[in-house]
Order: sequence, then C-alpha cells, then structure tokens
Amino acid sequence: MRMVKMLAFVNSADGFVEQPYVINGASDLLVDVLGEKGRHARSAISANELPFNTPVEIELIVEVE
Repeated sequence: MRMVKMLAFVNSADGFVEQPYVINGASDLLVDVLGEKGRHARSAISANELPFNTPVEIELIVEVE
C-alpha cells in the first residue's frame, strides 16, 4: 500500500491563507508511519464552512498492491 494523493479542505476565516501548514501534521504522520510509501501529492483548499462545523476534511487516494 502507498499513499498517492491527499486532498484537504480547511475550515477557514476570510484572509486565512495558511491551509498547507494546517495539514502538514497529517502528511507528516503518513510518512512517519509508512516511510517512503507515505509520501504523496497534496492539495489544501480553503472552505468557509464544512459539515458539522468540522475543522478539516481529508480525502486520500491509496494504491493497494
């Protein structure tokens, strides 16, 4: 198994532009747990609201061998 891509939506106030820093922890965790197989492409997108007032929503594309 290896991570291919992470898409993250970050619940953000107007003017907040540091979404990539918010999801660094998730990216770092995948690499810490899976090593090189945890490395992935990544997109971070701002959202003014997420369902249930969730701070972050993450979608992963994973390749299973």
